[in-house]
Amino acid sequence: MLHLYSWGTPNGRKIFIMLEELGVPYESHPVNIGKDEQFDPEFLKISPNNKIPALVDDEAGLSLFESGAILIYLAEKFGKFLPEGKDRHTAIQWLMWQMGGLGPMMGQLGWFVVSDKEATPVGVERYAKETARLFNVLEKQLSQHPYVAGDDYSIADMAIYPWIAQYRVRVKDYIEPLLQERPHILAWLDKVGARPAVIAGMKLP
Repeated sequence: MLHLYSWGTPNGRKIFIMLEELGVPYESHPVNIGKDEQFDPEFLKISPNNKIPALVDDEAGLSLFESGAILIYLAEKFGKFLPEGKDRHTAIQWLMWQMGGLGPMMGQLGWFVVSDKEATPVGVERYAKETARLFNVLEKQLSQHPYVAGDDYSIADMAIYPWIAQYRVRVKDYIEPLLQERPHILAWLDKVGARPAVIAGMKLP
């Protein structure tokens, strides 16, 4: 049995989407980060970095943390959503782009807009500009391909979609104007967001 320890953040929802796409049985174990449950000793045994998500595969006797590593593991285990050959490296490249760029930059923008009690304009400006730059990179890619890594839907799409979809609501005043100027991202959001597994995964836990 697969056990997913997660919460309703973009990083957490990546794995819900992947498991729903795979259609395999799994057990969901909510980790309420609003109540600091990610610091519970039992959770730290499988995720020593005290971050969600984490996955335990009973069959393999394996536990994993880091959402990108989990996506690659599940894609390899079930042979889906990670192409072969050079396209494999393209998909992993865009997965790393999300993890090293889009996620952290949008996350910082969200923090400065929503959580910063000092209301630091320079922080908002910096991360809004970097988000716009990253959106330009994605817009160009999607102007040339139907999905982020090429012709086929992959773990790269699953990784990127929850960040833009959720932050489109979380920091709407900053994200929505950027999206309205980038029609290829908008079309991709509509296409990916209409997938039944994505709809289900975005509602969990």
